Amino acid sequence: MATGSTTDFPVAGLAPSMHPYLTLALAIAAEVTGTTALKASDGFSELLPTVVVVVGYVGSFYLLGLTLEELPVGLVYATWAGAGIVATALVGVVVFEENLDAAGVVGMALVVAGVVALNVLSDAYAPTH
Repeated sequence: MATGSTTDFPVAGLAPSMHPYLTLALAIAAEVTGTTALKASDGFSELLPTVVVVVGYVGSFYLLGLTLEELPVGLVYATWAGAGIVATALVGVVVFEENLDAAGVVGMALVVAGVVALNVLSDAYAPTH
């Protein structure tokens, strides 16, 4: 088996050359799913949500590891954390009927602006090749 072939890759269907922003998006989705299940687990007293917590967080960190093979740690973590904050807050509003006030909206907008600045405007994380 040739090194670098898709059959060498540890997760079926995910090629090693998968775009790093796609693996990052999947890591964010897994983290938000795990965090949502954490709320639903009722202090780990509900089995199915507890299993989803573990699978979500393990999957998220695995995908973060793959992403870090191609992107800088500062950029990856800022994007993962920022998108996770905003997505989890929105899940809280929609799924758990939590409130979000004007200060919360402004704060999340600032988080999004920071992530966009790092990803789009910053030369610090510009590709070197």
